[in-house]
Order: sequence, then C-alpha cells, then structure tokens
Amino acid sequence: MNDDENRRADVCTEYSLSCMMHEEDLKHSLLEVSGLSELFRAMSDETRVSILYLLSKQELCVCDLAYLLDISLPAVSHHLRLLKVMRLVRSKRMGKQVFYTLDDPHVLALIEVAREHYIEWR
Repeated sequence: MNDDENRRADVCTEYSLSCMMHEEDLKHSLLEVSGLSELFRAMSDETRVSILYLLSKQELCVCDLAYLLDISLPAVSHHLRLLKVMRLVRSKRMGKQVFYTLDDPHVLALIEVAREHYIEWR
C-alpha cells in the first residue's frame, strides 16, 4: 500500500464521501486559510491579547503598557516585537518615546468577534 492508499484507508468506508464532486475546489480553498494559524498563535497569549485590547482603546507607549499590565518593560517589548512582526500593531516615535497602536481596524474586529464568541460560549 502506498502513502495515498494508507491515508485514504483512514477515511470512513461505511458511508460515501460527499465531497468527491467538489474535491479539487475544496482542496484549493485551503490556500485561503494557509498561514492563519500564525495569526492565531500570536493572539493565543493572554498578555498579547490584553495589549491589543488596550491599544484598541488608545495609543500607548511601552511604559504605559507595562504599568497597566503590571509587567516588566522587557516583557512588553518582547510581546510588541512579535505583534509588530505579525502586523497587528504599528509604532511611531515622538521624541524619545515610541507609541503603539493597532495596525488596522481588522485587528479590533478579530478581538471583538472572539470576545463575543467567548461570552456566548461561557
């Protein structure tokens, strides 16, 4: 048995597969969600979600975030660095301070939808 046959052997055999007519379209549609897990991984940390939520309220600097979250400056910087790489936040320098804000409204929409789902789920 080759790998493809082994994989298909794990598929239920008692019922006919309903996806066969649309198999290519369905498999191709998986490209649309490719990489999304990286976004969810970035948002899977409670501190990072808290940072995003606070930044949805107003622009804040690292010191503000450290104070509000009661964590160290290096910890906040570490989280912000990841959020910035994922293009969830952006920064701007004002003198010696760097202020952060959400990169775009989609970030807040993600948080709000997840929050609504969580409230319904509880």
